[in-house]
Amino acid sequence: MSDIAISHSGRPQAPARSSTGGIVAVVLAIWLALVVILGAREAFVGPANTPPVALLIAVTSPVLIFLAALWTSDAFRDFALTLDLRLITSVQAWRFAGFGFLALYAYQVLPGSFAWPAGLGDMAIGLTAPFLMLALVHHPSFAASRTFVVWNVLGILDLVVAVGSGALGAILSGSQPGVATTAAMAHLPLVLVPTYLVPMFAILHVTALLQARRASAAFTERA
Repeated sequence: MSDIAISHSGRPQAPARSSTGGIVAVVLAIWLALVVILGAREAFVGPANTPPVALLIAVTSPVLIFLAALWTSDAFRDFALTLDLRLITSVQAWRFAGFGFLALYAYQVLPGSFAWPAGLGDMAIGLTAPFLMLALVHHPSFAASRTFVVWNVLGILDLVVAVGSGALGAILSGSQPGVATTAAMAHLPLVLVPTYLVPMFAILHVTALLQARRASAAFTERA
């Protein structure tokens, strides 16, 4: 990867970056453990036909904390901007597992109004992620391209649509027997998707966009 798309800080700052990476790893582990514990206690389950407030807080809080850390901590910002862009792009390939939403719709576990947009959107991002990663491997300047930026924006938009349709489904869904609702998303193991995976993928997209902006500025300066 070129030093434009992913600039490395140099050896004197390596220990600080390693320390920040260790702290981030611990925070991610604690976050996951907390989500699992709260999910087991059904802390994210709310009354029917009401906004899923607990889930919405769980989705947005990590992203807001991430943005606050970027704004207030130089060490964390440097850590985020020196992550391997190829790696954080390829991680998005896991979103092809959105196919599972369609399977759950087929078995009447989730409503189509949520499963179709969330599933197809995730599958589209997951399917294209390896191709963008390969483009970054062969052409580091691809990090500054409009295609890469648009792809990341669409990835964030897909997450917003999924969260919005899920929240709307929770409000509008009835309680009639046999009618699929989004209630399953508040229970383990599905609750891990909105409370951990969705904010994680959003954070990776934002990180990629920040690196793309810096790459674009560097290429413009060279030109």
